Amino acid sequence: MTENEISYKIIGKAIEIHKAIGPGLLESAYESALTYELEQIDLKVECQKSMPFIYKEIKQETGYRLDLLVEDKVIVEIKSVEQLAPVHHSQLLTYLRLSGKKLGLLINFNSKYVKNSIHRIVNNL
Repeated sequence: MTENEISYKIIGKAIEIHKAIGPGLLESAYESALTYELEQIDLKVECQKSMPFIYKEIKQETGYRLDLLVEDKVIVEIKSVEQLAPVHHSQLLTYLRLSGKKLGLLINFNSKYVKNSIHRIVNNL
């Protein structure tokens, strides 16, 4: 399955969850619901995946954590904030670069219409 096919399924489930629950919960609640929904359609999901950080001679086994890694291809960064800031986009792009992944989704569930708060971030390797 391609990154685009995976992201299409993730976006569909995020919209479904938002329609059922709405805004106002903590990020962890949306992460749990999205994980459940994606696993129900047989997608492999890793939650709070620890990633190593390597800088020159410095290596940390856990340098950062991905909210969700779907099918080992798409990173999903979940937010529940009043408004996304530019740093949220930068954070996901940095995660993509450090992990060598091509596509990420930044989803802010704390919005009236979640479809307007889903951002595709592409790593032009």
